[in-house]
Amino acid sequence: MSGIHPTIISESFQKALEKGIEVLTDMSRPVELSDRETLLNSATTSLNSKVVSQYSSLLSPMSVNAVMKVIDPATATSVDLRDIKIVKKLGGTIDDCELVEGLVLTQKVANSGINRVEKAKIGLIQFCLSAPKTDMDNQIVVSDYAQMDRVLREERAYILNLVKQIKKTGCNVLLIQKSILRDALSDLALHFLNKMKIMVIKDIEREDIEFICKTIGTKPVAHIDQFTADMLGSAELAEEVNLNGSGKLLKITGCASPGKTVTIVVRGSNKLVIEEAERSIHDALCVIRCLVKKRALIAGGGAPEIELALRLTEYSRTLSGMESYCVRAFADAMEVIPSTLAENAGLNPISTVTELRNRHAQGEKTTGINVRKGGISNILEEMVVQPLLVSVSALTLATETVRSILKIDDVVNTR
Repeated sequence: MSGIHPTIISESFQKALEKGIEVLTDMSRPVELSDRETLLNSATTSLNSKVVSQYSSLLSPMSVNAVMKVIDPATATSVDLRDIKIVKKLGGTIDDCELVEGLVLTQKVANSGINRVEKAKIGLIQFCLSAPKTDMDNQIVVSDYAQMDRVLREERAYILNLVKQIKKTGCNVLLIQKSILRDALSDLALHFLNKMKIMVIKDIEREDIEFICKTIGTKPVAHIDQFTADMLGSAELAEEVNLNGSGKLLKITGCASPGKTVTIVVRGSNKLVIEEAERSIHDALCVIRCLVKKRALIAGGGAPEIELALRLTEYSRTLSGMESYCVRAFADAMEVIPSTLAENAGLNPISTVTELRNRHAQGEKTTGINVRKGGISNILEEMVVQPLLVSVSALTLATETVRSILKIDDVVNTR
């Protein structure tokens, strides 16, 4: 496009974008969140391009269920994915992945012998259950055994008092936030908590606090004086589950006053598999979120891009001068996507795109590249679908990026 002023290109691309969104919207078909099969097809399409595609029959329903449990389908306009926590646990296979309505923690129960608590009253503390320390470094000189004994008695009395105050509220499951300053839980405190039959889970990460509070209805307590019965959350069951020799998980289920949150436990034989499964599930969740935001679907397989190229080429003929040339260039760029898709599928890109162009010119708007069959077919019948918002967002962001670049007059090199 040499010789054309950047402003004309930018404005023409904006016109092409507006027309493109109109074309995509006309191609789309509305979808209801009550239509579970359509949601599953969308999630499956997302997962089919992933390494874990063979597990799509397990992960797709899990992703759909997770989203539907954290929203009200009648009124929801978006999904906060922070309400869906993905917990990774090494061991087992992807078949062992599960959706839990409640809280799952990877931390082990600190005290032995207590691995199941029914009618759990759960407290979350952000202070340490250990002997107090001064803010400044100092030394204490103990001159005889009597003074040493007194120090130990004071420490014992201090910790016992803390534990008694916790027990007094009715708490029987205690979560302790991880501390970087000193031990969050001393052996003496653990001994007293064990005697009082209080399950203890320590080293709770700071970033998990908000999700924990929303899930079980508890409130974080920063000082023992604020630890009262109304700060506790409640659940039907808190249980440490053995994972067939590959470690343990703590599950807290049956929360009495839960916020709308769920936990997905991802299992795998190694870290690479687990991380890939996590990414794939996150992508599937994002696809469902797109459908919640904009309840419309379009065909996949390069069909929208070919239709865009065709309609924008027609639109360019209604314009005059440089605008027509710029919109035509925008339309030609759309064919790169089906061309790349055909190449990746082992097809001839030129003949495939040419045939697609002819089929769309005959009015077959949903014709796309069928990677499974290695040819061209009605992609909607193959249930290869994607949210309208995905295509609209991709088109909008790409156009905005190009327009931003066109506004750059010069580049100054800096060291």
